[in-house]
Amino acid sequence: MQLTGHANNLDLVSETRDLCDADSTSYALAKIVRRINAGLELLIGKIISADGRWQWDDTNFSTLPRGTGTLVEGQSTYSFAAEYLDIQMIEVLRDSSPDVWVKLKPIDSLELGGLSPSEYFGLESNGDQKKGMPEYYDKWGDTIILYPAPAAANVTLTSGLRVWFTRTADLFTTSDTTQEPGIPSPYHILLTYYAAIPYCMAYKPDRVAWLNKQWIDGTADLIKYMGRRAKDERKVMTPKPIDNGVSGGIRSQLRFSL
Repeated sequence: MQLTGHANNLDLVSETRDLCDADSTSYALAKIVRRINAGLELLIGKIISADGRWQWDDTNFSTLPRGTGTLVEGQSTYSFAAEYLDIQMIEVLRDSSPDVWVKLKPIDSLELGGLSPSEYFGLESNGDQKKGMPEYYDKWGDTIILYPAPAAANVTLTSGLRVWFTRTADLFTTSDTTQEPGIPSPYHILLTYYAAIPYCMAYKPDRVAWLNKQWIDGTADLIKYMGRRAKDERKVMTPKPIDNGVSGGIRSQLRFSL
């Protein structure tokens, strides 16, 4: 078969075998799916790196890449799920009637002028970590640390933590029949090139160079496409000082340039 447009897992497997002149006996389903998934994860990594302003999301998911958790009085550390490849933004719920979410500022606790977080943010009179309305967060491994620790008097605890994240693609299983790769449909065929290369290296070496070129060139096109498909590109107004002709002086009046 020749892939055109959208391709599901059955299409990808069939096309991979066609590229290799293989069948279900010579190239087992489980191996093909494993290699398709490896190729998909490689592509997703490249897509995420293409432009950090663009929030990658797989259309196979029915929910936004957003997680919600409950805050605990005086607790500063919270674990996040393994599916969170990267944290994009963290918010806490200041008020719930109506909802008012406050974006926290990222910090690196190793860059606090040589002070520990407790020294930098201060302690309660009883020596416990300072509590209040969280303003900052840090990440250590799979843990988020809030500064100061949340206090019920300042923030809504129940479902009061919201994390926006970058996630990986929804990978295939051997039983999938209708699921499609979460990348633009013109590039679905790239996964068949990737999956065909290992088989052809062993049994059809004359095809490897062509397959490898299709994979490399197609991947470059995909990254270029995804890099352009960033969030709305808006002209930014920046102040431009006007030389008033007086030596050593610039007018306080500003012009704006796009």
